[in-house]
Amino acid sequence: MLRDVKSIEEVQELLAGQKYVCGRALATVVFLALKLNKPLFLEGEAGVGKTEIAKALAGALGRELIRLQCYEGLDAASAVYEWNFAEQMIAIRTAEAVGGADRETLKDELFSEEYLIERPLLKALRPHVDGPPVLLIDEIDRTDEPFEAFLLEALSDYQVTIPELGTVRALTPPIVVLTSNRTREVHDALKRRCLYHWVDYPSFERELEILHARVPEAAESLSREVVAFVQRLREEDLFKKPGVAETIDWAKCLLALDVVSLSPEVIADTLGAILKYQDDIMRIQGSEAARLLNEVRAELAPA
Repeated sequence: MLRDVKSIEEVQELLAGQKYVCGRALATVVFLALKLNKPLFLEGEAGVGKTEIAKALAGALGRELIRLQCYEGLDAASAVYEWNFAEQMIAIRTAEAVGGADRETLKDELFSEEYLIERPLLKALRPHVDGPPVLLIDEIDRTDEPFEAFLLEALSDYQVTIPELGTVRALTPPIVVLTSNRTREVHDALKRRCLYHWVDYPSFERELEILHARVPEAAESLSREVVAFVQRLREEDLFKKPGVAETIDWAKCLLALDVVSLSPEVIADTLGAILKYQDDIMRIQGSEAARLLNEVRAELAPA
C-alpha cells in the first residue's frame, strides 16, 4: 500500500523530489485533490508546468501515468476503447476455413476482452497493482462540448459503458489531472466537478529555483541572467510569451554552447529556443535584444 500524503508540506517535498518546484497555493490544491479524491483542473498559459505536475505526481507516488492528449474532433470512442479489427478479421477467416463456431458463438468471441484495445480512459479505470494511476487529460480546451459532456459523466461515476461488454467501473478512482491552455472556455459544469487552480508565470525567485532544480549545472550568474531576461521578455508585446519550459530549454542550449554570460549576439543566435514565432523573433533581434539585456543587467546589479 502506498504512503498516504498527510500534509501540504509533504506534497511540496514529494514534488521537489521529482524536480518540480511547487508553491504553497498549488501544493494546497494538489493535497486537497488527493485527500478528497476530486479531479484537479489546472488552467494557465502554455509552458507554465501544468502537464509536468501530473508527471511529477505520478513519479512521486509511484503510480502509472496515463495520458489522454486532447485534440479537435476527439470523441468518446477514441478516448475509451476500440476493437482490434485486424485480429477480428483473422479470427473470422480462420473460423470460415475450419468450419468452426456458429455465428452467435463467433460474435461473442470477437467482441470479448481478447480483441479489446484499451484507450486512456478505460485503462485508467482498470485495477493497477501499484494503486490507482494518475490520469492526465491534457489540453481539454482543444476538444468540443460533446466530449466535455461525456467526460463530465465519466468523471462523475468513474465508469464507462462498452455496449458489447457492459459497464466498467473503477474500484478505486484514478487521480485525475485536467489541463487547459484556455484557447476557449471550458464549460462550468465540468469545472465544478474539479478543484481549480490557475497556474501563472512564476516570480523571479521561483523561476530561478526551478532552473536550479532542472539545470543545476548552470552557473548562478548565467541562471540569473537567463531568468531575468525571460521575465523581461514576458513584459513585451509578443504573440507567444515564453513559458518556464522555454527558460529551461534556453539554459540547456546555452550550456551546450559553453556560454558563460549573455550577449546580444548569443541571444540572437538562440532566440529560437525561447520564441516560437518569426514575428516575435524579428521584434527582439538586434538593438532590441541589446536594450533588454542592458535593462536586465541594471536590475541585477548590486545596489
